[in-house]
Amino acid sequence: PGYGAAVHTGLMAARTDIVCFMDSDGSVDPGQLPAMVALLENSAASPGYGATHGAARPDLVIGRRRPTGKGAWPWHARVGNAVLAARLRQRTGIRVHDLGSVRVVRRIPLLELGVEDRRFGYPIELLVRAARAGWQVREVDVDYAPRTAGRSKVTGSIAGTARALRDFAAAMP
Repeated sequence: PGYGAAVHTGLMAARTDIVCFMDSDGSVDPGQLPAMVALLENSAASPGYGATHGAARPDLVIGRRRPTGKGAWPWHARVGNAVLAARLRQRTGIRVHDLGSVRVVRRIPLLELGVEDRRFGYPIELLVRAARAGWQVREVDVDYAPRTAGRSKVTGSIAGTARALRDFAAAMP
């Protein structure tokens, strides 16, 4: 039980070709999703799209968080994310700078990747499996605001960040 379990439950319940995952704490405006979906849809419909725009056709679009306010992304979470993203780039060749709190992907190919982690390691395992499968991953900037309510289980404390980082590290190749 955990983050990966929630994502997988939503994925299994979805009935659309394209699925989107994002934090539901108000830190990301869902109004940013249509542009991400369009990248996936338009590039899939037009094989030359990637060459024209400097990148191959994406199989997965992830949001690269750009904080819009103080406290949106605490330093301890940002540093941990940067270290793990660098390690992921080094070990898999997948070019990401953020483990991504927002993902847009086609449902069936995602299921076929067979991501098994049901805790905080889900985003890492997804990216590792995507790299091994030869997926093209496009990272796009998304505004990342302070959460509107509640306290994060991950960034709300150094202990929570450490727990998530342990799960992330366990999912790393």
